Order: sequence, then structure tokens, then C-alpha cells
Amino acid sequence: MNDTTTQNSETKGVSRRRFITGTGSLIGAAAIAGHAPGAWADARAAAVPIGSGAHVPVLVVGTGYGGSVAALRLAEAGADVHMVEMGMAWDTPGADGKIFANTTRADDRSFWLRTRTKQPLSNFLGFPLDKDVDRFTGILDAEEFGGITVYQGRGVGGGSLVNGGMAVTPRRENFGAILPTVNAAEMYSTYYPRANSGLGVTTIDPAWFDSVDCYQYARVGRKHAQRSGFPFLFVPAVYDWDYMKQEAAGAVPKSALDGEILYGNNHGKKSLQKTYIDRIRATGRVTISPLHKVTKVTPAPGGGYTVLIDQLDTGGRTTVTKTVTADKVFFAAGSVGTSKLLVGLKATGALPLLNDEIGRGWGDNGNVMCGRANHLWDPTGKVQSSIPTGGIDNWDAGGAFAEIAPLPTGIETWASFYLSITKNPHRARFTWNAAAGKAELDWQTAWKQPSIDAAKTIFDKINQKEGTIYRTDLFGVYKIWGDHLTYHPLGGAVLDKATDNYGRLHGYSGLYVIDGALIPGNTSVNPFVTITALAERNIERIIATDL
Repeated sequence: MNDTTTQNSETKGVSRRRFITGTGSLIGAAAIAGHAPGAWADARAAAVPIGSGAHVPVLVVGTGYGGSVAALRLAEAGADVHMVEMGMAWDTPGADGKIFANTTRADDRSFWLRTRTKQPLSNFLGFPLDKDVDRFTGILDAEEFGGITVYQGRGVGGGSLVNGGMAVTPRRENFGAILPTVNAAEMYSTYYPRANSGLGVTTIDPAWFDSVDCYQYARVGRKHAQRSGFPFLFVPAVYDWDYMKQEAAGAVPKSALDGEILYGNNHGKKSLQKTYIDRIRATGRVTISPLHKVTKVTPAPGGGYTVLIDQLDTGGRTTVTKTVTADKVFFAAGSVGTSKLLVGLKATGALPLLNDEIGRGWGDNGNVMCGRANHLWDPTGKVQSSIPTGGIDNWDAGGAFAEIAPLPTGIETWASFYLSITKNPHRARFTWNAAAGKAELDWQTAWKQPSIDAAKTIFDKINQKEGTIYRTDLFGVYKIWGDHLTYHPLGGAVLDKATDNYGRLHGYSGLYVIDGALIPGNTSVNPFVTITALAERNIERIIATDL
């Protein structure tokens, strides 16, 4: 990175130098036991990332929900584990005193290796929102394929850093369509409760919800839903509600009430850093190397696997390529990351025995977004909590579950905004483009139409009842539907197809998939609790039988 780039960045109030430290590795339980996150900074700064030539019993590729579950349970069982993460550690404040950028003020911390932001809401009141930024290993990846943009978290904690925190367990009657080969009774009696406990899931106090200004938008959404005959559901979340109450009272720095969510949350949100990863660090058996990207996995001559890893700088450039050996490898790079990596490894001959199910069964969880323009007597509030707490359930009748989402602009908009999860039947496939040297996805934009149709079963009826209209200024010019994206990628290495029924990859002993790639395209609700619960189920069996 040259001096001019650094100077330009610092002029905007964002210093690059803060990110050079924080390799995120752990050097022992004695240094951190009993301390809150952040108290182990001296130990972390003294640690070094994984070295070339190293041998590790277990390598976990990715630090999101599945990878964090696997690393914790393996360490508790006595295994030494190394985790590699393509993104940064996100543990060092910038020049503005904050680790994460504000949702309404995107900067180079906000996006992964882009020179222009690509915000999910591209327009507002007729004006485009995207702007030029310096290329940087930021927190949100807007990865573009032929027919869809897939938003993914980049950093230690994966998607937990950037999602809305809605921690939803699917209705049990829907589970058979989500994971048909998994015992639902075990999931609902053991693994969903274990996941919810580990993630710190709680539900908002309904009385406080009814009284506080920051949820006026959700109360308007509830009123409109109920007047049209749709049930409103309080949805659990991973936010510290006591902290949010203090935010509302002006007693602590604002976080959710300052619109922080899309590019990270600086205070009250319980991301994986504060739950599973905090417990991982306390074991003393797990090390983490951020800014490390796995590019190749091949069987090693003496057993186990030879793994090639690129170490990146904050401009995304490879500074060194390392070769390590691992006895077992867990792929937990997220649905897209795991699928792309496995498709490439099969096609290039690194892992030719992977079966033909690799890359198949990918879906967008039926995501589609829209906004409605309310009447002047239905304001939604200037201050809106960025943590959604309510949903509209029309899954049985119309194939849609709609999150009543915030629009934290800081001004009154009279707008209701929604992210819908729908019964979209379309599934895409990752394939390898040998000429381009990369994996591609065959998703088609037209495949979003079933999602739009399902969402319309809710919002057409509400508009008719309320005498309101759709907003046309959020996703372009005169465009109603946000049908170009997903926040919830799922599938690509489907359970009991690309793997056995516990995530063991067919063709290779000691290779596992442990993330959202196992789930074939849809969970009927926000997926991270299901990803976590499935990982808890699978790793319990793997520890019992394979270690």
C-alpha cells in the first residue's frame, strides 16, 4: 500500500495502520481465562499466524457458525485446532474510535475488496447511495454472480458480524422439508436448544417494545399485518436487550440505536466473537489466523492432507503462500466459500474422488425485499433500532415469512421495509470455468419470480387494506422488488448427497463440511440457528466416532 493511499484514507478518518496488527491467534488459556473479549489483546499481539511447514491435527477453514461450533467442541474433546479466516480479526478501533463503520456512513471498512460500495438499498428518494471507497479487506462481501449478488461476512465470526441477529428456530412442522434425512426429534430436543443457548438467544420484552420510540416502525408493521389478518410474531435475537435499554436511556454509547448493523455492531450485538469464539479462546487449544485463504487441499503422501494457504494483506494481495499439513480438515467457509473451493478442488484434480453432488443444491433462502409507502398518520420514526424483532408469518398459505426490517436513515420516511423468506423451489449449481480459473454459479434472475409472488400474498393484501403503495425508490428507478440479492446463501455440498448424513465428504476420510453448504437452499426462516444446531449435531457424532 503506497503512502498516497494511506494519506487519502486517513483524510477520511479511517486509518489503515489499525488493521496491520490483530492476527487473532491464541497462545494459551492462562493468558485469557476469565477475561472478557478484548482483555487478551497483549497475548494476541504477541502471537503469530500459522507458519509454513506446520502440522496441525485439525484445520478448520472459516470462523462462522459451523466452523466455530466444530472448533469449540473439538477443543473441548482434547483436540488441537487451527482456524484460518480469509477476513480480518476486527478487534482494533480505527481513528474514529470504533471498530466498525456506521450503516449510513459506509467507508473502506465496509466492503470486501471493492472500489465502490454496493449497498443492498442502492437508492433513496431518487438519489443513488453508492460511493467510491479505497480497496480494502472490509467486513461485507457483495459477491456478484451472473444472476445474483450474495452478501457475506468477512472476518473472524463470519456472517455473525453483519447479519441482523434474528435467531429463528423453524417451526417443527416445516423441518422435514429443510433437512429430510435428519431426526427432527433430536434436533428439537437437543441441538436447537444447545444452539440457542450457545448463541445467547433471547426475546425482547414485549412491554418495552410497546413503549420505546425505536420500535415504532415495527409496531406500525404489526398493526398493518394484523389488520390484514396476518399473525405478527416476536422473533428472538442475539442482542443484549439490557444494553439496548441503556442506549434508549442515553446511558451508554449507541449501537443498535445508531443504525449499526450492516457493517458490524460496536457494542450490544452478541456476534460469535462474544459467544462461541470467546469460549474457543478460553480452551487454550485453538489458534486463529485471519487474512489467510485456503486455495488447495490434497491428500498428503504420509496421510492427512496438504493444504496451501495464501496470507493476504489489507489490499487483498497475497504476501506469502504457505504449505501446512492437517490430519483432518473441516470446510466451514460458508455456503459460497465452501462450494467454490470444493468445486475447484474436484475439477482441477486435487480431490478428484469428490462426487458429482458437489456444487449442487444451492439456494437463496427465497430472499426478496420491498418497501411500502405509508400514510402521513403512520410515521415509522426517525430513530429505528437496527435489530429486527418481529415477523409476519404466511408460510402455510402463501409461502412467505416476512421480517419487519428497519430503515435506519435518521429521518422520518413513513416507510415500512421488509425482508421476505419464501418457498422458492429453484436451486442453482456451482461449476468450474477452467478458462477463467474460477467457480461460477448458474442462478438466473428470473428465478426470483416465485419469491416475489409469495411476498405479494402478504403485501398486496396489506396495501389494499391500508390504501398504500409500494416504494419504487429503494432498489433503482421505479423498481419495487429487491430481487437481485440474498443474505442467506445455503447449499452447494448438501447433507447426505455430497456428504454422508453427518457431513463427511464422500471419497475422502478426514474431510468434512460443517456449515450452511449442507442445507439445500432454504430453512423457511433466518438460517443461522439451524446452521449452528446442525453443526452441533454433526460434530457430536464425528467426535464420538472419528477421533
